[in-house]
Amino acid sequence: MIQRRSGSEGVIRALNLEPHVEGGYFRRTYQAYHRDMLETANGSRYLMTSIYYLLDEQSPVGQFHFNQSDILHYFHLGDAIEYSLIHADGSLQTLVMGSDMLAGQLLQLHVPGGIWKASRLLDGPNGFGLISEAVSPGFDFADMEMGDRQKLVEQFPQHRTLIEKLTRDEG
Repeated sequence: MIQRRSGSEGVIRALNLEPHVEGGYFRRTYQAYHRDMLETANGSRYLMTSIYYLLDEQSPVGQFHFNQSDILHYFHLGDAIEYSLIHADGSLQTLVMGSDMLAGQLLQLHVPGGIWKASRLLDGPNGFGLISEAVSPGFDFADMEMGDRQKLVEQFPQHRTLIEKLTRDEG
């Protein structure tokens, strides 16, 4: 267990990651400074931004949240990460990012804007999973909404158990 913790702590230090509001750790690595800004309903945005994002045993869940922008996820290393996507029609899609392509794991995952998304680290020998995300239009916290457990359960009662597992109880 100490080895696992030091492994994720070493990656967190090496990549200079910090805690993310949704859970896990992140650092912005790119903004399209050299391109014209895009005008969106919420204001000007970079054409694209990119981050590293890591889940580990200390912070194994990226809570349900809603983004306006499209996001491309790229798996780098460590243990697999399961993504739960709730579409506007209430349908649930579960996908796994990881290095075992023969088992159906994905190296790349596109999540369109307008979908509720959560992630969780699956058990494995490393104790962490590392991905990158490319976001277009570029990420801005004004375009993200954290999932409110009560509201999500009211909107998607068929997914109550999953929502309760992948949101914080703020009440």
